[in-house]
Amino acid sequence: MGYNDEIKIFNGIVKGNEKVLKEFYERNFTVINSFIIKNSGTERDSEDIFQDALIILYQKLKSDSLVINCSIHTYFYGVCKNIWRTRLRKKSKISCGNNVDDLKLEDSTDIINEIEQSEREKLFRKHFVNLNCKCKQILSLFLEGKSMREIGLITGHSEGYVRKKKFESKKQLLEMIENDSLFSELMFISKPEVISKEVS
Repeated sequence: MGYNDEIKIFNGIVKGNEKVLKEFYERNFTVINSFIIKNSGTERDSEDIFQDALIILYQKLKSDSLVINCSIHTYFYGVCKNIWRTRLRKKSKISCGNNVDDLKLEDSTDIINEIEQSEREKLFRKHFVNLNCKCKQILSLFLEGKSMREIGLITGHSEGYVRKKKFESKKQLLEMIENDSLFSELMFISKPEVISKEVS
């Protein structure tokens, strides 16, 4: 792939060009889906990871902070792999030791995690209601476990439109959440050193 082709992709992602996004999806999704399914995931996980990685790529392009020494497709595949591996690590259970202090630490961490999760859900709901009707409909259907094809059939739109709209809606929701002061507080309490203070 030539330099001009990559510039076209970069510009298309930043501008939300449906044709570019569709071609980028078709070029990259199969290999990403294959990796995630081979590593304890599902196709829905693949769709979610793809969208998350696309938002990261968008943010880096928008802030002019993207530095890569490989093709955009290789870079994007690496981002998807890292996101999925991080998600798998978070899903893995903490093994219980026999030490009483270990048990206390684990219990305290669980409580903190529950509080954080509750606050995250409040933050999500707070800004979700401010999205337009189409965004709320598409994201709600996705959260119900519907595939892009099923959402397209329900809403009467093409898969390409649904994919683009989900990307735009998720990006808009993320930006609203990140601009909320509560988001900064949650990021702060998530730091390991703060957790250590809470349980000591």
